[in-house]
Amino acid sequence: MSWASTEGSRRSMRANRRRDTKPELAIRSPLHAAGLRYRVDFAPLGGRRRADIVFTRWRVAVFVDGCFWHRCPLHATYPKRNCDYWLPKLQRNIDRDRETDEQLRSSGWIVVRCWEHDPPVEVAKRIEHLVRRLRT
Repeated sequence: MSWASTEGSRRSMRANRRRDTKPELAIRSPLHAAGLRYRVDFAPLGGRRRADIVFTRWRVAVFVDGCFWHRCPLHATYPKRNCDYWLPKLQRNIDRDRETDEQLRSSGWIVVRCWEHDPPVEVAKRIEHLVRRLRT
């Protein structure tokens, strides 16, 4: 018996990528074009908690959060099936995000979080300004 409620759900879940998603690529492209170099899908503190874009020298960790998985206040949708499983799982994602932010900040990192629907060029500019400010 699969963990998914339907075969369609199972296929959909398996198709979710851990790295190189469209929102990530849309942000990384202008950063790279601006001459900035970074690590991708990297664990700044070791372990399993990975940031999407990491500037190790300047200790900046960027997370591109999906609206469904991280409960965007504007676009989050509630699962219609298997709610007893999904709602606690999604809440754990939020709790883990906050804990990760705190761990990184207490270790001297700057955390940047953006949503998948944020305009990628604006996000990239914000990150570029931050990194360039730290470089000087």
